[in-house]
Amino acid sequence: MNLRALFFAAVGLLSIAIGCRASAAADDYPSRPIRLIIPFPPGGSNDVVGRIVANQLGQKLGQTVFVDNRAGAGGVVGTDVAAKSAPDGYTLLVISIAHAVDPFIYKEPYDPIKDFVPVAILATGTNVLTVNPSVPVHSVKELIDLAKAKPGFLNYASAGIGSFQNLSGELFKVMAGVDTVHVPYKGGGPAAMDVVSGQVDMLFSVLPLVLPYITSGQLRAIAIASDARSALLPDVPTVKELGFSQVVGTAWNGIVAPAGTPQDIISKLNGEVTKVLDSAETKERFAVLGMEAVGGSAEHFAEFLRAESEKWSKVIKAAHVQVQ
Repeated sequence: MNLRALFFAAVGLLSIAIGCRASAAADDYPSRPIRLIIPFPPGGSNDVVGRIVANQLGQKLGQTVFVDNRAGAGGVVGTDVAAKSAPDGYTLLVISIAHAVDPFIYKEPYDPIKDFVPVAILATGTNVLTVNPSVPVHSVKELIDLAKAKPGFLNYASAGIGSFQNLSGELFKVMAGVDTVHVPYKGGGPAAMDVVSGQVDMLFSVLPLVLPYITSGQLRAIAIASDARSALLPDVPTVKELGFSQVVGTAWNGIVAPAGTPQDIISKLNGEVTKVLDSAETKERFAVLGMEAVGGSAEHFAEFLRAESEKWSKVIKAAHVQVQ
């Protein structure tokens, strides 16, 4: 056998060895606990959804899936930690709308598309506009009238610049022609707490985060900013019904892994996450929160991410959302 033949034979054997090694790695995965980074503080919708999935996913994989809250800069801090983690399937990241919009607002230390591999969409949720009961309004019309009568007087909280709450609040300002002040926080939980305490007037939020406060009377829901009324708040009208059809957005959460994570591991994770989302327990727990389990292939999630980036980039430009 000549040198050329020996070279190609060696390359072929190496390729087989690498393929077998990757397959074996996927078969043995996971052999230790998995870290699920949530780039927001405890208590927000990302945290609630992530913890529900983490618990059941760990049971199905036979290893603990522990939550690591890394808050800051509208999700950038935790996302950067995930981007720089080893692509071995032992670090995963919960993402939300912030992942799709941050590139248009922040100068990020990572590429939100190229540096991650989609695993699966987890859930979508109802978006609701709430106010502190001390604010003398009971409808969107009354809110707009007050905001127009006192420009710059009302303020709204958000989970940070570029968050779902921020984009919803800015879009509302543009569509309603009002001047309200944005008060950013490091997450949805702290933002909601300051609206409950009366430090801030109002908040656009996913329903899971604020439903307990609405039920207890600590917050007043005046509109649903999603496509349809919520079964949990059937008497609260949608913004579409009130003539603001453009102020509509569905919150969502998903899981991604660092780029370079072996495809076999991504496929295994997608399959197990899908089982979690298909379970009656998950669907029931999400329904109580006003969330809907989604799932689907990793490829479907990739297409969804591209569509969300295109949609919200237009909102950011129209509302002139930028780091303050």
